[in-house]
Amino acid sequence: QVQLVESGGGLVQPGGPLRLSCAASGFSIRDYVGSWYRRDPGKEQESVAQIGWSGDATTYADSVKGRFTISRDNTKNTMYLQMNSLRPEDTAVYYCMVKNGPTTYWGQGTRVTVSS
Repeated sequence: QVQLVESGGGLVQPGGPLRLSCAASGFSIRDYVGSWYRRDPGKEQESVAQIGWSGDATTYADSVKGRFTISRDNTKNTMYLQMNSLRPEDTAVYYCMVKNGPTTYWGQGTRVTVSS
């Protein structure tokens, strides 16, 4: 069964760090471009970060540049999002997605709440 499962979300104070993981099963992410998206009620879905299949090409939304780092370990079939200096406006459900041509897989999402 093909699956992407996010983990690592939770409640964190402003300025704190959090690391999200996205574990794939039922297929290899090796040939897939990986992305993290986020969505909060009342806001449009935002593409947060993207990483090439080999991990050497990354792009970030301006809103997270310098604070978030996307990475992947193809040997563990897992993608990560390290989030530092978190702000209340980073509060959202975070989703991982991988894509190879017409094939796209999404995770179920993990909620991140930044609040004191």
